Amino acid sequence: MLRFTPAVALLAVVGFAVLPVSAAGDPVAQASKRCGVGSGRGYGTTYVTALSVRRTSCAAGKDVVRAFHACRPGKRGRCHRRVLGYRCRERRFNKIRTQYDARVTCTKGARVVKHSYTQWT
Repeated sequence: MLRFTPAVALLAVVGFAVLPVSAAGDPVAQASKRCGVGSGRGYGTTYVTALSVRRTSCAAGKDVVRAFHACRPGKRGRCHRRVLGYRCRERRFNKIRTQYDARVTCTKGARVVKHSYTQWT
């Protein structure tokens, strides 16, 4: 026969209090994760060198990267509109006449897609 001591009662209350929260499907904190980019050549007019996502999948992140590069007109162009609902900000550096590197951060609410790329001009 099971005896209900104060410790058992406390464990039961804590267990039932936690169970509905996790079973309800509430958001759980997610760390950023790195995604593989393969050769980096299948994303548009550039070489994608790194990709990380937060609160979304790697597949969705790759779609955002492709849409971002499809939005850029030419090799030196910039994307000035939202892509797949994401707002993207780009910072270019290591600029020389024949190439530049860039980091792009795209956000849609709590979802974040970050990638870097090298563009030969």
